[in-house]
Amino acid sequence: MKSISAGFRAFVLAIAGVLVLAGAADAAEVRVMISGGLTAAYKQLVPEFERATGNKVLTAYGPSMGTTANAIPVRLERGEPADVLIMVGYALGDLINNGKVVPDSRVDLVTSPIGMAVRAGAPKPDISSADALKRALLAAKSVAYSDSASGVYVSTEMFQKLGIADEMKDKARKIPATPVGEIVAHGDAELGFQQISELKPVAGIDIVGPLPAELQKITVFSAGIASVSKEPEAGKALIRFLASPAAREAIINSGMEPIAAAASVGTK
Repeated sequence: MKSISAGFRAFVLAIAGVLVLAGAADAAEVRVMISGGLTAAYKQLVPEFERATGNKVLTAYGPSMGTTANAIPVRLERGEPADVLIMVGYALGDLINNGKVVPDSRVDLVTSPIGMAVRAGAPKPDISSADALKRALLAAKSVAYSDSASGVYVSTEMFQKLGIADEMKDKARKIPATPVGEIVAHGDAELGFQQISELKPVAGIDIVGPLPAELQKITVFSAGIASVSKEPEAGKALIRFLASPAAREAIINSGMEPIAAAASVGTK
């Protein structure tokens, strides 16, 4: 029989910690609102949390910002129930300032780089440097970017840094609520920009790569307990699990880097 790997041992220990800290005898329904960046890893990890704790996780998906009906701030404003919010860090900070999130519950979970994608099988332009990316953008007929953190950066900062803001006005467009990769896969945009973790799950595209280092914008995704939470302790246990060694492999495989230490979660 093969020996148990260190990763598996860490997984078992993390599950055991969740069981103790969540109170497994008292199963709860944990309501989560989550934006796209962490979704792929989250979908893989939540069933493990449910099996370990007996808790049930109910999830609503939407952007971290914006005015679409499913955007997390809009959901909260119309009174949708929530225990845990997982979203872009600075947007969570805004909700803390607005009294929507318990201030000392915030945990920064992962960092996520922005990448570019083309339709599957299409030529991949060189984006290894700022000059190369500039040439690719000027040559493209259409460009799509998200309505969340990565898109805000691409449209309001990156184009300006490259000196092509005017040239991009008529061919670059914001995609509200829909994954940018889907727009590229359908042939409705030649190039698409979004967090790599949000591009990876989309079929029908090829990821060209991350933005060049001199233009890269790393986004932090964070979690916190909603002020209206009815299950704050179970919510903290879920955040603790997502910050634990058990989640590391799924997070890395989804294109992000974990930054939280499980021991520091929920100890305040």
